[in-house]
Amino acid sequence: MIGLNLPIVRVVDADQLMSIALRGRPRVVAFDARDSTGPAHEGCQRLKADSYTSVVPCFMVVGPERNDFKEAFEAGADEVVRPSDSADEIITRLDAMLRRSDRDLTVHPSTRLPGAVEIEAEVQRRLTAGDQFAMCYADLDHFKEFNDRYSYYDGDRVIRILAKILHDVVKGICAEGGFVGHIGGDDFIFVIPVPAVNEVCAEIVAVFDLLIPFQYSEQDRRAGYFFGKDRRGQLHRVPLMTLSIGVVTNERRHFTHAAQVSELATEMKSYAKTLPGSVFTIDRRTDTPGGESEHNVARAGAFGGTEER
Repeated sequence: MIGLNLPIVRVVDADQLMSIALRGRPRVVAFDARDSTGPAHEGCQRLKADSYTSVVPCFMVVGPERNDFKEAFEAGADEVVRPSDSADEIITRLDAMLRRSDRDLTVHPSTRLPGAVEIEAEVQRRLTAGDQFAMCYADLDHFKEFNDRYSYYDGDRVIRILAKILHDVVKGICAEGGFVGHIGGDDFIFVIPVPAVNEVCAEIVAVFDLLIPFQYSEQDRRAGYFFGKDRRGQLHRVPLMTLSIGVVTNERRHFTHAAQVSELATEMKSYAKTLPGSVFTIDRRTDTPGGESEHNVARAGAFGGTEER
């Protein structure tokens, strides 16, 4: 099908379609509504109504009647093919449908940022091109306690705020040279040119610390903390959320695969989370034995600047 060399499975009704689709998502589903629209419309509607199968791209082949085209889209079809369409046009439109489907599956549904697959591809692309870049791993501190005290809805709003901060700062400073992705939960990755690291990270930390207190109640915001329970049910003081960013570059290291960069960025993020406040830590180590082994640690200053130690 469309040069994909996929096996074709024919089904006779919506029940059989859903039985197969729920066991393993099809790559694409084609509905033949030329002779009878009812079974095709029912199958498409049921496929799109289920959260597991709704992401499967579907196209419908319709008859020549004027309403057939409109009704096919109303049934949930992603693309509709008519008898008058040329073979070249059909192939082009169906290829575009599959590309849209692949793109939609790689973005996070809440933030609409690229997910893990696109993050890995972006890092690998820069490695292959020989670019010097920094991979920055951003993670919220005390986010779980915030969710427990407030609600999932409030937590989701914080995630969207952080996504907006990361996107606006990275794109505002680096333009097309910057990339922002969302791994999931409160974990984000942004990839930027090495010279922009300090400016971008300092701005992100400063804006985050300025905005995040307003996601709390006035009482918690004024106090700067609230009391929450740990896993043993003991009350303890929980500070307001902060942001930890671990940064790794290929300026002094040689990487051959995105997984190597990711592993080291995770290590730097974990180190940043051991430090108080919102910080970003930059790995300055080298690959050579006995080479320099240090972390640069920076935090937001009183006026959005940075202090290094």
